Amino acid sequence: MADLLTLENLGNLLMLCFLQAVLGFDNLLYISIESQRAPVAHQKAVRFWGIIIAVILRVVLLFAMLHLIELLSDPFLVLGWEGVLTGGINFATLVYVVGGIFIIYTAVKEIGHMLSIEELSTDVEARSGKTATQVVMLIVTMNLIFSFDSVLSAIAITDVFAILATAIILSGLAMLLLADTVTEFLKKNRMYEVLGLFILLIVGVVLLGESGQAAAHAMHDEALALQVFGYEIVPMSKTTFYFSVIVLVAVEIIQSGYTRKLNAERRTASRH
Repeated sequence: MADLLTLENLGNLLMLCFLQAVLGFDNLLYISIESQRAPVAHQKAVRFWGIIIAVILRVVLLFAMLHLIELLSDPFLVLGWEGVLTGGINFATLVYVVGGIFIIYTAVKEIGHMLSIEELSTDVEARSGKTATQVVMLIVTMNLIFSFDSVLSAIAITDVFAILATAIILSGLAMLLLADTVTEFLKKNRMYEVLGLFILLIVGVVLLGESGQAAAHAMHDEALALQVFGYEIVPMSKTTFYFSVIVLVAVEIIQSGYTRKLNAERRTASRH
């Protein structure tokens, strides 16, 4: 125990907690939006158990990756369709591709649903049709996909399992504390749910971008980077991602304020 309480390990723990907080924003947003697809009476429980189960499985994933990192990073398929599709495919590549496509599909489907409905409803159960169990399973699955890059980044900082697991558990507790708050905010400010879905759309693109370099980074061989029609799939930097999110939020806040001002002026003009 004393060996764990070193300045290096404590510094690594603080760094990992910060990393989990930064990388966990999109995860928390997904949980808040997806939990509203469950029956209203079960939404709080869905968020609680979804996060608890996901954190447990994330620790299991961490343990497995520490022991199987080389096996998981080795490409099991190298594509050689010159000019069309080239590069290596490993486990991480599949996780990013499947996760990215699913998130983009979810965001586009929900945006399309919002455009197609004739009457806004606060009855999420009626809009969704998903059971609480289905939503919990979706949250757990997507939590693992979201956590893949954070787990890989965490392993790059330290390989001490106790420190890594502590950071994951602390991030899970933070999500438990914030999930209800974020969900209630989205319920009271429905226009921000659209903003959240567009952010998720960007997250899906980010995950697809990560797939291009997954095998190349693991094997330190740029020849394994995925290329489609001769163009390399390059990951979006976290700086670009968060800048895009900040711009979207700023535009939404300014647009909402401007709309309220216009409506107030119109009401004033109509009275006169």
